[in-house]
Amino acid sequence: MRMDSLFDQPEAEETVHGENAPAVPLAARLRPTTLAEFVGQEHLLAPGSALRVAIEQGKPHSMILHGPPGSGKTTLARIIAASAASAFEELSAVQAGRAEVRAVLERARERSRSGRGTIFFLDEIHRFNKAQQDALLPAVEEGLVTLIGATTENPSFEVNRALLSRTRSYELGELTEEQVLVLLRRALERGECGEVEVDDEAIRMLAARCDGDARTALGALELACKTANDRVTLEQAEDALQRRVIHYDKAADSHYDTISAWIKATRGSDPDASLYYLAVMLEAGEDPRFIARRMVIIASEDIGNADPGALTVATASAAAVDHVGLPECQFALAQAAIYLALAPKSDAAKRAIGAARAFVREQGASPPPVQLRSGGRGQGYDNPHRHPGHLSAQQLAPDDAIDERFYQPDEAEAELADRLRRIRLDRGLGEE
Repeated sequence: MRMDSLFDQPEAEETVHGENAPAVPLAARLRPTTLAEFVGQEHLLAPGSALRVAIEQGKPHSMILHGPPGSGKTTLARIIAASAASAFEELSAVQAGRAEVRAVLERARERSRSGRGTIFFLDEIHRFNKAQQDALLPAVEEGLVTLIGATTENPSFEVNRALLSRTRSYELGELTEEQVLVLLRRALERGECGEVEVDDEAIRMLAARCDGDARTALGALELACKTANDRVTLEQAEDALQRRVIHYDKAADSHYDTISAWIKATRGSDPDASLYYLAVMLEAGEDPRFIARRMVIIASEDIGNADPGALTVATASAAAVDHVGLPECQFALAQAAIYLALAPKSDAAKRAIGAARAFVREQGASPPPVQLRSGGRGQGYDNPHRHPGHLSAQQLAPDDAIDERFYQPDEAEAELADRLRRIRLDRGLGEE
């Protein structure tokens, strides 16, 4: 197959110039041009880090930048190109066809003859199929271009191994609310909104509700300023962002009140109320990891052995949050919320550990019986596997706790209660 045929897609539309050209968006006008102006991604750009050193020395390497929209992938690629005094070629894999890719490589070859390098920024690189990605390998291997691929997907799954082995992969995180706030205030300080005043609560709402996407926040700010007369209010910013404000302070009462309501609705076996409070938290920008942690807790605290599968579901949802993040992890959280709400409830495990710890606090910790101690210090241990039913009548608790019954199964744990009764009888401990 000829390389050209790998990129046979509809040609990209021609760029419009002159009076009919669209105005440059605020996000593009405000794009940082140096590392000093770049906001966020400190984990990649800390002093002495490999990426920062490569940029500062003007010696970039081919790389894949992956992260959520508006996290700075394109901006970082442009800064890298500027630091290396290289030409910057940018294409989107959504639109790029045979002619565009070949033209980039031809121009890069022409520049190389005069000793100038080319940074080839390929946005949405995961949109290229395996054969198209492979076709880029020769240009990367011979150093004809320094490839910077950008993707919102995990490159381990979406970029083929041959290309990954010739690049370094860097993960960008979504911007924090404070980082987006820095960019919004920068736009105002530079007069990008003209004479229009913007209420502080409107700016803070845009930073809080843009899901870490600086481009979305700046676009909404620009639209709000264009449509306002002389002042952008909270309501106008909401309209520009097309998201209603959820009055929810993650550091104050609403944060704790909502999670408390979710816990009690779930404990009360109401899946609809559980989903409602889950939706409130997600819409308000609550950290999904916080929600997942509460799910793991309730799975043991309020369900326990009435349905041991609840803990499996909850921990799986926590893993899903870490693996895929928002927005997709909302489905795993919803699945877990429904399961936890409908699961049979028991707080026996919570009561049992509470009773055991209270006993230890009051009585102190006695040494284990000698037959249970480790190594050569343990004498006379009677292994239960050597008896029918894998049960031994040997004393297992210290003398002062031998008659204590910390675990008291309730009606939701009837099967466990019956098994415990039979075990106690077989071990000669009575039915108590």
